[in-house]
Amino acid sequence: MKTTLLFLFLATAIPLASADTSAVHIDVSGSGTPILYLPGFANPGEVWEDMVNQLPEHRAHVVTYAGFGGTAPVKMPWYEKIKTQLADYIRSNELTSLTLIGHSMGGNLALELGAMLPDHVGNIIIVDALPCMREVMMPGVPADALAYDSPYNDQMLAMDEAAQSAYLDQMTQGMISNAEDQQRVKDWMLQADRKTFVYGYVDLLKLDSRTVLPEIQAPVLILVAGQPFGEEAMKNMEKQYESLAQKTVAFAAESKHYIMLDQPEWLVDACKDFLNIE
Repeated sequence: MKTTLLFLFLATAIPLASADTSAVHIDVSGSGTPILYLPGFANPGEVWEDMVNQLPEHRAHVVTYAGFGGTAPVKMPWYEKIKTQLADYIRSNELTSLTLIGHSMGGNLALELGAMLPDHVGNIIIVDALPCMREVMMPGVPADALAYDSPYNDQMLAMDEAAQSAYLDQMTQGMISNAEDQQRVKDWMLQADRKTFVYGYVDLLKLDSRTVLPEIQAPVLILVAGQPFGEEAMKNMEKQYESLAQKTVAFAAESKHYIMLDQPEWLVDACKDFLNIE
């Protein structure tokens, strides 16, 4: 994995379990109060490198999930293993006053970890993550209607290189504005373990993190991407986060889903304001 000089000289790989069972890989760098960086689906921790460099006063714990970023896959179900091992990591390393920053699926993890570990988590930053993506994408479909074994998933697993490339082009163009960044994310997705990409997405669609929102004690900053859905995106977020008590919502009107790539300066400024960093 390509890294910046900060990662090259300061990063330390933290083993969480034996090689055949580890659902997360975490690189640690810097010093200060801790931040746990949680990427979105199919992304390695590398997606947060610029952000880490902009917040040098914090000790960064940068997560990559099993099956992505060149890491070995684990057996399904996948998401629950990730969440459990991250909670164990936070406890065993006695991380307190911890800030969780999560993009997309990483936002779901941040919400659930915040509810599980109120004595450890001091702040939560959500970067364009819906607590229940299924409700927006597949309204009325219950979680138990989704399964790993399905004709659609069989088709995804059997895709040849040309079909996969075209599929990922369409996906990344909808989520990122800049062509160079689109290619960067596409390359990460091409590198992903195919079964993890297909079956892990089923895990993601099954999630409904709205159930834990009333249990979260930490203040939460919710950053909403305005493109391509405009004000409808804000309405969906407000509806889904209705039961969250301590929340601040900010709207990145010109950004698509990957705010850290589309509007990196805006993202850093919003996080610094929320964390009271000069």
